[in-house]
Amino acid sequence: MTPRDVSGDDSRWSDLDRPPLNAAALRRGLVREGGLWSGIEVVAGTGSTNSDLVARAAAGKAAEGAVLVAEEQTAGRGRLDRQWTAPPRSGLFFSVLLTPGDVPVARWGWLPLLTGVAVATGLSRAAGVDTALKWPNDLLVTVGGEERKAGGILAERAGEGGVVVGVGINVTLREDELPVPTAGSLVLAGAVSTDRDPLLRAVLRSLEEWYDRWRAAAGDPAVSGLQETYAAGCATLGRTVRAELPGDRSPVGEAVAVDGDGRLVIATEEGVQEPVGAGDIVHLRPA
Repeated sequence: MTPRDVSGDDSRWSDLDRPPLNAAALRRGLVREGGLWSGIEVVAGTGSTNSDLVARAAAGKAAEGAVLVAEEQTAGRGRLDRQWTAPPRSGLFFSVLLTPGDVPVARWGWLPLLTGVAVATGLSRAAGVDTALKWPNDLLVTVGGEERKAGGILAERAGEGGVVVGVGINVTLREDELPVPTAGSLVLAGAVSTDRDPLLRAVLRSLEEWYDRWRAAAGDPAVSGLQETYAAGCATLGRTVRAELPGDRSPVGEAVAVDGDGRLVIATEEGVQEPVGAGDIVHLRPA
């Protein structure tokens, strides 16, 4: 799907509860000399901001700090190619291009976890809502006493030296608009603000802060404080979980740590500490 540009007043954007993002104001607030963000583009709709930005990076048409935001995604993707859909202007759906060339590639796996910390921090400041992180890339909020997924993160390599990180956050979705009963949104979690412009600015400023700190530490998750901060906000740690792994393996045990490589360490029922680098993690209810 070809991106549709947002320009001027358009009767299609007349929903007062869900006004369009102001691309010019976002650029004024975020793009600055010496800063990370080099450009911000808002399109009315596209298939996937991640796919679009990966293609632009591969063609040499995007620089580090490029931000692509869509008011609507028709083919948004989560992990394992799961679909991510939501009504137009009901959330924040964006991708950023990062080129951390001074960080060893072995540490690039921390980028989605770093983004999770940044998103949670930014939303706490701007929306006043408590969030938690489910390893490796889900943003959780509490709705009616239950944990629900309100956001997700997907990182993809872009050429030799780039990584595109995509973020999807449900902002104003109502109960009858949720794709599945386990989904949530900021408004359902009691956010004090659902104005997407300041929310996006807060998240991108937080992401710039954490990315700069991580790069200054050459990607070291301990020195940068990332590992400790992620662990403090991770709802998975201390829980009994089931890891659904390739090869039809599903070890069960307590999630005890996130190691230096960003892997979840599970103390299994067999007494083995197993690091998990990829796979689905299911939070099990207490017996």
